Amino acid sequence: MGCLKEKIHSFINNRWLVFVVAMWIQSCAGIGYLFGSLSPTIKRSLNYNQRQIARLGVAKDLGDSVGFLAGSLSEILPLWGALLIGAIQNFIGYGWVWLIVTGRAPAMPLWAMCILIFVGTNGETYFNTAALVSCVQNFPKSRGPVVGILKGFAGLGGAILTQIYAVMHSPDHASLIFMVAVGPTMVVIALMFIIRPVGGHKQLRLSDGFSFSIIYSICLLLAAYLMGVMLVEDLVDLSHTVITIFTVILFILLFIPITIPITLCFSRETRVPAEEALLLESQKQEPTKYEDDTQEIIFSEVEDEKPKDVDMLPALERQKRIAQLQSKLAQAAAEGAVRIKKRRPHRGEDFTLTEALIKADFWLIFFSLLLGSGSGLTVIDNLGQMSESLGYDNTHVFVSMISIWNFLGRVGGGYFSEKIVREYAYPRHVAMAVAQVVMAVGHFIFAMGWPGEMYIGTLLVGLGYGAHWAIVPAAASELFGLKKFGALYNFLTLANPAGSLVFSGLIASSIYDREAEKQAHMRHHGQRSFVSSLSSFVYLDEPLKCEGAICFFLTSLIMSGLCIVAVVLSMILVYRTKTVYAHLYGRSQS
Repeated sequence: MGCLKEKIHSFINNRWLVFVVAMWIQSCAGIGYLFGSLSPTIKRSLNYNQRQIARLGVAKDLGDSVGFLAGSLSEILPLWGALLIGAIQNFIGYGWVWLIVTGRAPAMPLWAMCILIFVGTNGETYFNTAALVSCVQNFPKSRGPVVGILKGFAGLGGAILTQIYAVMHSPDHASLIFMVAVGPTMVVIALMFIIRPVGGHKQLRLSDGFSFSIIYSICLLLAAYLMGVMLVEDLVDLSHTVITIFTVILFILLFIPITIPITLCFSRETRVPAEEALLLESQKQEPTKYEDDTQEIIFSEVEDEKPKDVDMLPALERQKRIAQLQSKLAQAAAEGAVRIKKRRPHRGEDFTLTEALIKADFWLIFFSLLLGSGSGLTVIDNLGQMSESLGYDNTHVFVSMISIWNFLGRVGGGYFSEKIVREYAYPRHVAMAVAQVVMAVGHFIFAMGWPGEMYIGTLLVGLGYGAHWAIVPAAASELFGLKKFGALYNFLTLANPAGSLVFSGLIASSIYDREAEKQAHMRHHGQRSFVSSLSSFVYLDEPLKCEGAICFFLTSLIMSGLCIVAVVLSMILVYRTKTVYAHLYGRSQS
């Protein structure tokens, strides 16, 4: 009996359990990607034009990205408390929107609707922060794969919720908003006590690589399955029973990863000697905080105290002289003879947000992310209108597809960027430059209006956009440290609403409404009768609707050009950080 209790305790505190539950919670943290499906319903119900919908989209992006409060509260409150706040915000924000859209609550002005969308979507930042902070601390040696998989499931959330909505078989499109308000809230509240740091750095096993391979395999299988299901549902008129079976299989795939912590905890009790050696080696490689501070202090004093001619000496002699000086300073510091002062951190060490903000590399990451992810978010936010303008009735299919490609982009971005830094000690941002080239091609295909453009464009833009959110958090933690990772990450996510505000809120919506006005004018041009004039007057009060590839032609060309600029910024960052990555990862190659 005591052995069983011990195993249950080990299971509850297993880092792989936390990781799997974080994956499930992250599946609920991507509801912002459903805005392309929600916006046509809101537009019709509230009689909005495209510019007003774009403003709601900006409010959604702000809510999804302004995570300073979530980051701050996660340092004060237990992580379950932060998750509870996020669940309450999600329920109140989207629940109130559902009441308004269905006529159960009185209509509110646009600014109030923006606040509701902001509050509802801002709940995601608590889910993101809690999942990332707990899992990055539990898997400090695998941050690339962990971030990629977790952010990937956030991107897949739109497709999962859309499939669940298909089971509801509701003719009322507003019921999707209700599901967004209630579903994630219930899941997060049920699982919130499991998300926490559990000393994962002490749980290293030789099987960790195999466990990650299982997770990656499930990710690929899940994406392929969802893609197949969405295409079949789009092309074939399926019965409700078949759709229900498809959804049950989806849940089975989502639950398979839980077998990893179950197997680890209940299959064997003790570590094999090789795992003990692996743990000891890991602990040796991680200096304590005291040792870190001592090295930092001594390095700072050496820079101040060493003679100017030391740098002119041959390498071996210089190292010998500096080592002697370090030894003297260490002894003097221990005796209190040296006044300690802390130097500014170098790239690859722990930065505060204030220290990072004065670094050019930090702003290169920010603006590269702004141009790349901002252009991708413009497509995601306007996907409903883009597909409708080209004559597609079922906009949910493309929203689900871009969620799947977004998911694969995040998982693939984390995997391949980790390969680049581990095997070649080369900057992670070279993978981001490749993703931005892919996005530039996708935007160009949208602009050209070629056959199948919606399918190919969503594939390329979704993959490229998703890769950004696996690469950037990992790169930021490498260049600026893990100590203030929450604040650094939440500042970088501001690039999303900033890009959306300019690209979607100003450029895309203005061009769309201008083309819609042109088409409206052409339809009514030459009509002079009283009846036709009256109908024109009534038409102008209705939401403007644009038809054809021209609606987003200029917007897509602009987005493609901005992605090219982002590629240039990413490559500048690669050039500037080559030595940093060679220092961080080069020693593991030797």
